[in-house]
This record gives sequence, C-alpha cells and structure tokens, in this order.
Amino acid sequence: MRAPVPLKTALVNTSRIEIWPAGLLRARSNFDARALARARHVLRRKCDGQYLAADLPEGLLALVPRLRAEPGLDEALDLLDAAPAHRRVGLEHVRDLPLDRLEERLQQLGLDHAYAERTGLELVAEPDWLAFAGFDRYRRPLWLHVEAARAWTHMREAALHDNVVLEAISGYRSHDYQLGIFERKLARGLSVEDILTVNAAPGYSEHHSGLALDIGAPDEPPAEESFEHTRAFAWLRDNAGGYGFAMTYPRDNPHGIVYEPWHWAFRTA
Repeated sequence: MRAPVPLKTALVNTSRIEIWPAGLLRARSNFDARALARARHVLRRKCDGQYLAADLPEGLLALVPRLRAEPGLDEALDLLDAAPAHRRVGLEHVRDLPLDRLEERLQQLGLDHAYAERTGLELVAEPDWLAFAGFDRYRRPLWLHVEAARAWTHMREAALHDNVVLEAISGYRSHDYQLGIFERKLARGLSVEDILTVNAAPGYSEHHSGLALDIGAPDEPPAEESFEHTRAFAWLRDNAGGYGFAMTYPRDNPHGIVYEPWHWAFRTA
C-alpha cells in the first residue's frame, strides 16, 4: 500500500478513480448538493468525471448504482481509509502511477508506440497525488505536482508585484481526460493528425505529470499565439526561468506541436 497522503488540500489519484476534497466540487443535482454539503471527500471516476461515492461522517454514500462493481474501487477505498486529513502537504513523497491501459487508449485513436519514435515525446506517468494550487481562470480547482504548485504560487505573486496578472488556464490532466479531448475534437470533424499538432497523444502530454501549466492573461483568449504579445508573456520570458518554468513548445520544435507561448513546464531538480 502506498504511504498515506493528506486529503484536505490534495487530490489523491489512482489509475481509475480520484479522491477529491468535497468542498472543491460543484453539485450537479439536488441529490449531489445534499451529499456534498455533508461529505468530507468524493470519489470521482476519471474517464467521465462521474461522482461515485461521498465519504460522510457516518460512512460511504453511493452516488451511482452498483458501486461495489466499480473498477478500481477497492484501491480508492484503501487510500481513503489510510490517509489522515491532518497531515501537511509536502511531507510525503510523490510517486508515479503505473502506465496501465495506455495501449488501449492509443488503439482507440489508431496510434501505437511509433508515435513516440516519430515525435520524440516520452511517456508521462500521472502522480499518485496532486496539490491544490488555487483556481484557474474558470474557477476550477487547479491541481499541480506539489513542487510546481509552490513555484507557480511564488511566480504569480512576483508577477503581481510587477503589476502583471498571470492566469492559470489548465494544469494537471489525466490520461483519460486527454483521450476525452481527442474524442470531443473528433466529434467536431477534426482528424487525429490535425489534433496531434495541438495536443499530445494520451500518455505523452506534459500535463499528465502535474508539472505543466497553460498560462493566460486577463481579456486574452486562452491558448492562442497572440498571448506572445501580452505583458504577461514578456514577464514570463524574462522571469519564469528563475522559478523553474520553461516554455517547452517554441516555434519549430521537433515534436510536431504548434508554437505554444502559453505552455510552461516546471523542471524538478
């Protein structure tokens, strides 16, 4: 069993289920609202975001039929039982989750590991827990690797001191979430090859690690090349390296990804 990690300010991660602090989730129905109002934590299915169960003071409340048949439930419950809420974030080691079901995800897109050889991108494991790093532009909880979370907080505060506002657009994404991006774009008529110029294949995105951030500026559309003309980008270009962040998809990068001035990744020591 993995070492316990804190739950009040962390997302505890398994290959199929995430454990969220209940206070950071939005109710999707009156039933959800009543459950979340009393819950300490919520088990959330990764592939579609479905709330599976609420951890109430008196026990677990199922939020879906046939909860006990849910794949990965036993692992998530073991972690829920083992993780005391009073422990401080940062004292525990961050471990990588196994790269299971990756072949299945790639096959759904007609891809195999020749994609890695062609692009030079490496497989990226998900961390077994992530730290809460505030909220993004859309008031969604921002989850990052704990070291990236600290660095992002310090960098954002330093930018504010210089009267520059940095907004988080996107942080951690699971392999399942990345597959969902492809599925939604395919439904809009894009081809897999078109999508691969903007999004790395599931399993190969820096966002899986919790170390990467898409950054924007107020009144600037998200994830657009025009970001490079903002004061926020100029500040990042001059200062981000001092906080451990680098822009990883410059123009003419070898991975076949379009120029992404908004995408910055933290490099651990």
